[in-house]
Amino acid sequence: MTHSFAYRVGQIVPSSNVTMETEIPAILRARQAIEPERFTFHSSRMRLTHVTPEQLKAMDADSDRCALELSDAHVDVLGYACLVAIMSMGLGYHRISEERLHRQTARNGAPTPVVTSAGALVHGLNALNAPRVALIAPYTLTLTRTVAEYLEHEGFDVIDYRALDIPDNLEVAAHDPRKLPGLARRLDYAGADAVVLSACVQMPSLDAIEEAEQILGRPVVSSAVCTAHQMLRAMDLAAVAPHAGHLLSGAFAES
Repeated sequence: MTHSFAYRVGQIVPSSNVTMETEIPAILRARQAIEPERFTFHSSRMRLTHVTPEQLKAMDADSDRCALELSDAHVDVLGYACLVAIMSMGLGYHRISEERLHRQTARNGAPTPVVTSAGALVHGLNALNAPRVALIAPYTLTLTRTVAEYLEHEGFDVIDYRALDIPDNLEVAAHDPRKLPGLARRLDYAGADAVVLSACVQMPSLDAIEEAEQILGRPVVSSAVCTAHQMLRAMDLAAVAPHAGHLLSGAFAES
């Protein structure tokens, strides 16, 4: 559905996440400088304080309620804003989650396209034709390996990764994005087709994407940038926005 005044962007957000409600609006509001569409932003929250397998599993079980609540608002797209929650539930789980949450909205009489940040990262890397990647994640080493294994199951070769080992989710949000280009430089990225500067939608990275691309000399994405890209495509809008890196440069507007 569309509205003459604005597209309604819904997000299912961990209760301690303070980044996706800033970076997604920042990307789409920057887009408003070059495209006519306008957006409003709406969230429902799932309880999470520490990024552990136990809390992630419990949180994911609450996502159905959030989808139902957001469908009451007849949002135009629904985004599940926690990459590792999806990836820790099993290989390929983003497809199961997206289908289940869509069914919840349809049962409520407001069928809504659903984007998970995990599925969006897969989609974004495929759009870039980037089979070999290196990545940075704030998670423990175990959870970061889970992310790497998930991507490898989707057909990517994760040639290097860095786990920052920050289990407290608010501390993840407090990580200084200005450090990320330097951290990315320490990756073994020479053979990578793209670098994932933040494989986590809670760790801020938007302001560092373009700097990292200049330093590394290749496309750089984040989970948030990929989520914005796929949200726009789910609303049948051109996936373009300034200052968000190569994926949103316009070269992949219809991908």
